[in-house]
Amino acid sequence: MAQPPVFLAKTRYRQRRLRDGLRMLPVLGALLWMIPLLWPRGAEGQSNATALIYMFSVWTMLVVLCALLVRFLRPEDNTPPPTEPG
Repeated sequence: MAQPPVFLAKTRYRQRRLRDGLRMLPVLGALLWMIPLLWPRGAEGQSNATALIYMFSVWTMLVVLCALLVRFLRPEDNTPPPTEPG
């Protein structure tokens, strides 16, 4: 019985890392959106425009990053191997 190879093929390894990166984007987004909570409070009457601009910028960055990663992602081949008659 032959043992499977220890290492994955380079293309398959990269595809797995891309999928891992895509799974981490929501976590990254949540962490980045929490940063304005750490900012000191401004003077009374000051608007939260800076925080809103920051949050919109983070959202835009996440959309662009997701689009770039998905571009390099290939569909998974989930077809079962053919069975031998007999």
